[in-house]
Amino acid sequence: MLWYKFLVPLSLLFAQCFVDAARIPRATLEPMVTENCDYKACHAVDSTKLNIHIVSHTHDDVGWLKTVDQYYFGSRSMIQKAGVQYILDSVIKALLADPNRRFIYVETSFLWKWWLRQNEKVRADVKMLINEGRLEIIGGAWSMNDEACTHYHSLVDQFTWGFRRLNDTFGSCARPHIGWQIDPFGHSREQASLFAQMGFDGMLFGRIDYQDKSKRLYEKSMEFIWQSSPSLGKRANLFTAAMYNTYSPPPGFCFDVLCADEPMIDDPDSPDYNIDKKVDLFLTYAQNQAHAYRTNHVILTMGDDFNYQQADMWFDNLDKLIKYTNQRNGSRVNVIYSTPSCYLKALNDKKLQWPTKNDDFFPYASDPHSFWTGYFSSRPTSKYFERMGNNLLQTSKHLVALTNLKNHDDHLEHFREAMGVMQHHDAVTGTEKQLVADDYARLLYKSMSDAGEIISEAIWKWAEKANKSEPSYKIFTCLELNISSCAFFEENDKFVVIVYNPMSRSIDTYVRLPVTGNSYEVESLSNSVDAVQIVPIPERVRKIPGRSSAAINEIVFRAGIPPFGTRSYIVTKKSQEKIMEQPKSKESKEKFISSELYNISINNDGNVMIRWNKQKDMNVVQSFHFYEGVEGNNKVFVNRSSGAYIFRPKETSARNFVYTGSYEIYKGPVVEEIHHTINEWISQVVRIYPKEEHIEFDWLVGPIPATDKIGKEIITRYSSNLETDNVFYTDSNGREMLKRTRNYRPTWNLDLKEPISGNYYPVTSKIAIKDEKKQLKLSVLNDRAQGGSSLQDGAVELMLHRRLLKDDAFGVDEALNETAFGEGLVVRGTHYLFGGKVKNVDEFVLKEKELAFELALHPWILGTSYNLSNIKNFANDKFWLSGLNYEMVPNVHILTLEPWRDDTILLRLEHIFEVDEAEQFSQPIEVDIQRLFATFSIQSIKETTLGANQLLSENNRMKWELETNDIILDEEENVQLVEIHNDAIKVLLKPMEIRTFVLKVVRLPL
Repeated sequence: MLWYKFLVPLSLLFAQCFVDAARIPRATLEPMVTENCDYKACHAVDSTKLNIHIVSHTHDDVGWLKTVDQYYFGSRSMIQKAGVQYILDSVIKALLADPNRRFIYVETSFLWKWWLRQNEKVRADVKMLINEGRLEIIGGAWSMNDEACTHYHSLVDQFTWGFRRLNDTFGSCARPHIGWQIDPFGHSREQASLFAQMGFDGMLFGRIDYQDKSKRLYEKSMEFIWQSSPSLGKRANLFTAAMYNTYSPPPGFCFDVLCADEPMIDDPDSPDYNIDKKVDLFLTYAQNQAHAYRTNHVILTMGDDFNYQQADMWFDNLDKLIKYTNQRNGSRVNVIYSTPSCYLKALNDKKLQWPTKNDDFFPYASDPHSFWTGYFSSRPTSKYFERMGNNLLQTSKHLVALTNLKNHDDHLEHFREAMGVMQHHDAVTGTEKQLVADDYARLLYKSMSDAGEIISEAIWKWAEKANKSEPSYKIFTCLELNISSCAFFEENDKFVVIVYNPMSRSIDTYVRLPVTGNSYEVESLSNSVDAVQIVPIPERVRKIPGRSSAAINEIVFRAGIPPFGTRSYIVTKKSQEKIMEQPKSKESKEKFISSELYNISINNDGNVMIRWNKQKDMNVVQSFHFYEGVEGNNKVFVNRSSGAYIFRPKETSARNFVYTGSYEIYKGPVVEEIHHTINEWISQVVRIYPKEEHIEFDWLVGPIPATDKIGKEIITRYSSNLETDNVFYTDSNGREMLKRTRNYRPTWNLDLKEPISGNYYPVTSKIAIKDEKKQLKLSVLNDRAQGGSSLQDGAVELMLHRRLLKDDAFGVDEALNETAFGEGLVVRGTHYLFGGKVKNVDEFVLKEKELAFELALHPWILGTSYNLSNIKNFANDKFWLSGLNYEMVPNVHILTLEPWRDDTILLRLEHIFEVDEAEQFSQPIEVDIQRLFATFSIQSIKETTLGANQLLSENNRMKWELETNDIILDEEENVQLVEIHNDAIKVLLKPMEIRTFVLKVVRLPL
C-alpha cells in the first residue's frame, strides 16, 4: 500500500522527536564480579512448607489503546490511566524503602526511554538495585513480542537490541535469564527454541487454550519441558510454566490505584479490620493453585496492565499480606517476595522429572467460541510494512558494516528500536486502536526514510573509493513500489537503477520499474540484459486511493545480483517513434499463459485453472471467497463477534463471489501475465517467468464494501487434486515446519465448536500440503503474516483482508474497520505457488527456501541520476560491487551482519535446513569465514549466545530432567568450536543451528 499516506497524515511524518542517548560507558561481554544478583538474591525457601512466590510486576504494552509516547508520559488518560514514567519513578522509590522487596521489569524500550531522563543519583540507585537483585530484568527484549505474526529474523534482532542496551548500561546483572511472555495470544515453538539458544533457563507465559489448561491443571502438567526443535535436540529444550491466573493477582488482592479491592486493614480497633479474612482467602487461593502444580512452590503475580503508578499502595499491602500470613499460628506456608528466576531456581533445586511437549500452542481459544485467529490477518498493510521494514533494516546494517560508515549511528539505532516496537503483541498483530496503528506507521516510516540516507552514503563511499567530504550524487530509495509508483523513475528519461541483494547467495531477480513511457532501453556494463519487456500497470492498481503516480507501465527485466552486492543498469527512454508494440491481449484470442512447466487459464466462473505440463496428474484451481463475520453482543460466549482478535465466521463454509470481471493476457520474452478482475474490488495479476519454477499471484483487495452492513473476511483458496488425509504444514515464525491435522490437537481431545477458526494457524512464510502416495507437494509462500488452513483435503487457504463492523470486546473497543482517503483500505500483496513431483528432495526444498527468502529479503531497488559527473564511475564498473568474495553454500545463510560496538561486527550464520528435510543439505556443514568478506578481514572472533550478550563458553543453563530420564542439556552439547589454523576460521553448522560471533576486524581498502 501507499503506507505513509494510508496510515498517517503527511503533516505528522516528521513530528517524532528522538532523544539522543547520553554517552554511557559500555560494558563488555565479560561477567561482572558480584555476589548479590541473579539467583543469589533469592529469599530463602522452606522445604517443609508451601512456598508462595510473590512476583511484583507491571505489564506495560508498547502501544495498544494509546501510543508509545502516550503510555510513557501518561497522556490521554480518558482512554486509559497509564503512565510508565510514573511507574518506574514510584517503583524505584518503593524498592529503596525496603531491601526485602523485589520487582521485575520487562520492556527495555520503556526502561531506556525513562533511563535517558534520569539524573546521576537515580541512575546510581537503579544500578545498585539491579546489582543486588532487587530489581530484576525479565525477558529483556525491546518489547514483549507477538509469537504468531513475527518473523524469527526480527525476533532475534529485537532481543539483541534490548540485551545490548541492558548490557551496555547495567552490565551482566541485568542479563535476563527467563522468558516472560505473559500476554501474547498463543505461543510458538520457535519462540521457545530462540529462548533456549539465548541461554535462558526457562519461560513463563500466561495465555493457554481453555481446554488445554483444564487438562493440564487436572494432570498437574502446567510446567513441562518444551522440546522446541527436533533439529537442535536437547539444546533447544526449555523449561516452561503456564501460569495459573494469566498474569493477574488473585481475586480480591489487587492493591493498585486502578483497582477496587479492599486494602489490608490491620487496625484491630477498626470496624473495617480484615486481616483474618484476607489471609484466609489468600491461603485458600494459594492452596487451590498448589493442588494443580507438582511442587511445594507456587508463583502469584501481583500486578497487571500499567500497575504500580503509585507503588506504595501495592508494596504496603503486600508487606502486610506477607507478614500476617507468615505470622499465623501453625502456618504451613512461607510467603516471600520473589521473581520468576527465583521461582524456577526453587523448582530446579527439587530435581524432579517433568513432562514434555513438542508441538506449539496455536490456535489459542479463551472460550468455545473465541478462537484468537483473526489477528493472524488483521491490518494486512501494517504486517507488510513491518516485513518491508526488516528488509530495509538488514540492507542498512549490511552496508554500514561493509563500508564502515560512521555518521549514521543514531539513525540505525532508531531504526532498530522502531522495528523492536513493531514486534509488540499489539503492533504487528493489528490489535491496536487506529490512532496507535497510525503512530506505529509514523515511527517506522521515519526510520525507513532515514535509511535512505544511510544507503545513499554507504553505496557512494563504496563506489567512489575516494576521500570526498560529500557524495557527488544522491541515491534514492523507492518505498512505494508495492503500488507500482516511484517518482524518481517517472520523472527522469535517463537514470541508473541500482539493485542491492541482501542475501548471502547470488540471485536472479526480476526488476519492475514504474514508468510513464511506452519504450525503454536497459543496458548494463557488467553483465548482459537478456531482454526487456514493457507491461501495463493494471487499471485497478493505477486507481488505488491515494496513489499519486503518473506511471502507466512497468519495465521488466531479469537481473543477476551478487551476494551482499549491487548491480547497476542504465535505463533510457526511447523516442516516441520507437514505441514498442503492446503484447497480445484477450481481444487477440489469447486464452492462456504457459511455460515449460505450466498452462494457466481462466474459466467461466472466474477461477484460475493451473495444469502442470510435466506432472499430468496434478492441477490446481485458485479462487477468491469470503466469510461473513458474526456480529453479536459479546455478553455470552455464543454471542461473540468477529473482530481484531477473534475470527468467527457466521456460516460453516466460505461464500463465493459473483464473477463480474474479465481478464487480459500479456506475453513477452521476460514474463507472461494474466490481468484478472473478479469484481469491483478484487483483482490480481497471475505471472509466470520462463526461467522460474513458481507462479506469482499479485493480489489486490479493497475497498471492501460495507454499505450492506456486513463484515467480510476475504480469502484466496488454492484447491488441488492432492490426497492429503486432513494434514497440512505451516511454518513457525519463518523457520521449522509443523504438522497440522484438521480438527485435532496432539495433547488433548478437542471439542471444537468453531470448525473454521479452530483450524486456522499462523502462516508467517509458508503453508504446504503433501500427497505422500504420489510424492506430490504444493506450497504457498506469502510476503507477510497471514492466517491460513486446509479445510478440505487438497486445498489451502490464506486470509488476505478483513473489514469488520463490530468490536470483539477484548479491549480495543473499536471495530476493525480500516479506511484511507475516505474509503475502505486497499491491500496489495504477493503469493508464490510452488509445487510438483518431489524427485530430488534437496533441489525441491532448496528452491522453496530460496523463494521464502526472496519474499522476506527481496532485493532493494534504488535509483540515481545519470549525468556527466558520474558517468565515469559507471564506465569503470565501480558500481558492480559485492560484499563477499564468494557466495555462501546453499544450506547456510548469513542471518546477521551489522556494526556492533567498538568497531566490531556482529555476525550470525544459520543452517537453513532441518534434520531429515533433505538428503545432502540436511547434513552438518563446515564453512571458512576468514576470506569470506571483501571489505574486511577477521582479526579475532568470539562466540556468544544468540542474543550476543554473553560469551557462549560462560553460559551455563539449568539442567532439568525429563520423565524419560533424559537430561535436558548435556555440557558437551553446549560447547561449539571455532577452528582457527593456517589462516582459516572454520565454523561447523548443524541443521537449524544459528551461531553468533563478535568479530574484531581489519578494514581493507574499498
